[in-house]
Amino acid sequence: MATPIGTTDGRSGVAVIGAGWAGLAAAVDLVDTGRRVTLFEMAGQAGGRARQVPGYEGLGGLDNGQHILIGAYVQTLALMRRLGIDPERVLLRSPLRMLYADGSGLKLASGPAVPAFIRGVLGQSRWPWRDRLALLGAALSWRLRGFRCSPTLSVAELTAGLPSSLRQTVIDPLCVAALNTPSDEASAAVFLRILQDALFAGPGAADLLLPRRRLSALLPAPALQRLADAGADVRLGHRVRELARGAAGEWLLDGHPFSAVIVAATSSEASRLVEPINPQWSAVATALRFEPIITLSVRSEGARLPLPMLALHADQHHRPVQFVFDQGQLDGAVGLLTLVISGAAPWLERGIETTVALALEQLCDQLGDHLGASSEVLQVLTDKRATFRCTPDLQRPVMQIAEGLLAAGDYVDGPYPATLEGAVRSGLAAARVI
Repeated sequence: MATPIGTTDGRSGVAVIGAGWAGLAAAVDLVDTGRRVTLFEMAGQAGGRARQVPGYEGLGGLDNGQHILIGAYVQTLALMRRLGIDPERVLLRSPLRMLYADGSGLKLASGPAVPAFIRGVLGQSRWPWRDRLALLGAALSWRLRGFRCSPTLSVAELTAGLPSSLRQTVIDPLCVAALNTPSDEASAAVFLRILQDALFAGPGAADLLLPRRRLSALLPAPALQRLADAGADVRLGHRVRELARGAAGEWLLDGHPFSAVIVAATSSEASRLVEPINPQWSAVATALRFEPIITLSVRSEGARLPLPMLALHADQHHRPVQFVFDQGQLDGAVGLLTLVISGAAPWLERGIETTVALALEQLCDQLGDHLGASSEVLQVLTDKRATFRCTPDLQRPVMQIAEGLLAAGDYVDGPYPATLEGAVRSGLAAARVI
């Protein structure tokens, strides 16, 4: 039998397949408890869908997508602290502000969550009293029901009784930001869980935490350093071809034995590896549908937005962008803006060239007074499988595949949609089973 990679005996090592945030969380937790770990990553860089991309260093760097964290991401923030990263230094914290350029939208005050929400809604003078009372009434009814509803209900059905203006300017943007799924197809049960943990949990849970460093610096880079310090064997650019059960009960990765394996790869890659071992698990993973996200990096010399993050009025016809970020206020280059199009399937069908042109036109129409004389698109990132479609009554793959074989990832069964917190929680949970 071949000598196991990164270990000195055939049964003591644990393999982690995938170095996204789930795999990194699992690997760090394992080495911190004294386990010997071999980490495999098919890409040449760790971080998965939340990392820095090469180039653009003169602009402070660009990421492979814009991510928002919130104060309720307790396990992600705790892992960052464990790795020596102070979230208060690398993340810009503010009370939840989902505001448009004209000042409309939802803005919460600091302090205990429920009073802050009530004050924020009642204090939004741009909304008619009918809208303010309707939103408070809906929130109260959700709270009285324990933020639970039928698993077959969509967000659009859950909020059908709210005024259309509130659904368009508050509910729909919140839904697509949290679930990356349009409200008429998004799971109301998952949406309510997000609201419960964010808007109605402890003080600071709803706070926005915007990255002030490149995503690789928040977790992937310090995690790799922790693994190196612990003597883990990290193999970037290494794709595992085959996963099988050995005669003595060990797990064989391309013939190398390990006592346990955490599959933290993408759902498609995990399905390929697991199919010979657990076809039913593989079938559930394969059945997941995905929703794209388009991210535009735009340079507009001298541009400065009223806030580091603004919502834009979007629709399905001429205005694709839901949110814009001013990287100049987030330790990036002044004049560098990031435009995010979530739930982007209809826009991909219309074509990238058309979508980019409409996005720039929308940016100019809604934020023209805050832009430079001209705007230049530096980068267009299209992630066709950015997140799974978080639909009602969705069946997701479970963590336990077989004895000593576990899955981790933001798509694995759990209470959250495809978020960084969901990925980290899943990785830590798998490591702690081992």
